[in-house]
Amino acid sequence: MKKPTVEYSKGEIGRVRIVEDFLPSPDRLVLREENVKVTLSLSQRSVTFFKRAARQRRVPYQRMIRALVDAYAEKQEGKGEERRGEVSR
Repeated sequence: MKKPTVEYSKGEIGRVRIVEDFLPSPDRLVLREENVKVTLSLSQRSVTFFKRAARQRRVPYQRMIRALVDAYAEKQEGKGEERRGEVSR
């Protein structure tokens, strides 16, 4: 299947409006968190599941597991604040 050819016209393109730069700087796009190496034994079933799901999404399976653990910890921290009578985020 051949891609359609783009045709450019000569001359003015019309009225132009300059948009203020609203994008974050590159160093703010990728937030780095300090990771800690741990040894963890998981069931073969769990590892197989994450490897399959990660392959389908083309991401490392360890990143998926880390995201799951981070989400769980964040949710549990929120529950702890509610129990102490603090306002949750």
